[in-house]
Amino acid sequence: MDTAVSQQARHKAAGIVSLAVIGSRVLGLVRELVFAAMFGAGKHLDAFLAAFQIPNLLRDLFAEGALSTAFTTTFTKTLAREGDAPAWRLANLLISAMIMLMGAVCLVGIALSPLLVQITNFGFHTIPGKFELTVNLTRILFPFILLVSLAAIVMGMLNARFVFGLPASASTVFNFVSVIAGVALALCFDPQSDWRHPHFTERALYGVSLGVLLGGVCQLGMQLPSLWSYGFRWKWIFDLADPRLKEVWMLAWPSIVAGSAVQVNVLINGMFASEIDGARSWLNCAFRLMQFPIGVFGVAIATVTLPSVARQHASSDMTAAGKTIEESLRLAFFLTLPATIGLIVLAPEIIALIYQHGAFSADAVIMTAAALRAYAIGLSGYAAIKVLTPCFSAFNRPRTPLHVGLIGIVLNLGMNLLLVKMLHLGHVGLATTTGIIALLNFLQLTWHLRRIVTLGTAGRWYRYLLTVLACASGCGLIAALVMREIPDNTASLCWQAMRVGAAVMAGSITYFLLCYALRVDEVQNVTSAVLSRIRYSMMK
Repeated sequence: MDTAVSQQARHKAAGIVSLAVIGSRVLGLVRELVFAAMFGAGKHLDAFLAAFQIPNLLRDLFAEGALSTAFTTTFTKTLAREGDAPAWRLANLLISAMIMLMGAVCLVGIALSPLLVQITNFGFHTIPGKFELTVNLTRILFPFILLVSLAAIVMGMLNARFVFGLPASASTVFNFVSVIAGVALALCFDPQSDWRHPHFTERALYGVSLGVLLGGVCQLGMQLPSLWSYGFRWKWIFDLADPRLKEVWMLAWPSIVAGSAVQVNVLINGMFASEIDGARSWLNCAFRLMQFPIGVFGVAIATVTLPSVARQHASSDMTAAGKTIEESLRLAFFLTLPATIGLIVLAPEIIALIYQHGAFSADAVIMTAAALRAYAIGLSGYAAIKVLTPCFSAFNRPRTPLHVGLIGIVLNLGMNLLLVKMLHLGHVGLATTTGIIALLNFLQLTWHLRRIVTLGTAGRWYRYLLTVLACASGCGLIAALVMREIPDNTASLCWQAMRVGAAVMAGSITYFLLCYALRVDEVQNVTSAVLSRIRYSMMK
């Protein structure tokens, strides 16, 4: 009974986080399409994305990646075993250390921006002024890493207390402020431009960059009142020798190296992309759509899974930990497999609907849709990795993702050379490599995790995946038929939205009905919960 309640609670929390992440991803998508419409796919957008990539990679590595996972794990166990005071002290220790560390990283990064851009985007020299513009924007955006590092620590503290909705909404605030402040400051820096008829110059990019920094400030600030209400008070405590802080570092450093392997892959892909004008823009716009289901499903499930697994490990209940991870993985595949098929089938129409405005041309739509289809191959793998990787930290085995990541670097470089340089597949080759590497990394992590906990029998997993994949294929077939039967009208944005919406709705209903007919547990559980809620409401 307790297990059922725990599972229900996790699913409810995952739903709350999913709703918050949906808001964040939608506004993130709005941010990307606004900037794409302002600058088009070319020199200016490439420069902004390349400049934002470097602090963004550090954010993924330190703030919202390994260090965040290690802190959340240690903080949760400290809170469960020793109470509030030691946990708050640990938080103060880490905040003080991050202010010093990330502050130093920002100063060094600003000073070395020309070298960093040269290493990561050497192909920009072929376009006059593109390299210099990227250097200037990089210097403006570097302090972003400090802001999101602190925001991630605050999020970890709230998640450890099973508060998920508000921290997950912080990214929504970031995206909202980034768009509003970015456009407003762009018009201030480039007053001759008009957002209704975009012809923005590089001056507007400086305003957009400052708007992103302001969004980072708001992302941190909006979480602080909730944390204050739980009794946290910040004090400057700088003691790198503290045992609990050392525990965080010991958990974090293998994951940081492992995470750096992922970031090395991103940098390698960026180097290849820098030689193709517009490739960064196409790949970024496509991956932004990939991040939507990854965030809504993978990140949401992982967010509520980690505290549960950490507590179960702290109480030495490995059977429950294995069951929790199995249920989380099943839910991740149940949600992402139909999304994969849908993105492949509807890629051109979705890209045109979202991005083909302002300076974003029809040719850019074709290039971006091709990248999206290639990326979609690895969608389920990405979501599963989000669930699995933090579990190794909870089990005090953070070196396993490190080994998997190092293997991924070699595979990524080799496949890029094959697909891009030898087979000349361009940016589609880069996206294909990314998707395949995600699947391979997931398989390696699963193999290692099965040596620690029981995740269900192979036969049970084969039946489940084949059933869900068959239902997802039916979903994609119906969506494609709907798109074919409804005539296209590119002149009407409303008509395009209705056409895509009808295909998505028809596909989703088909998927639900097929899964229900084939007795997929996740649909059965949702249906039972809804019917119980309806009966309860009628009896009141």
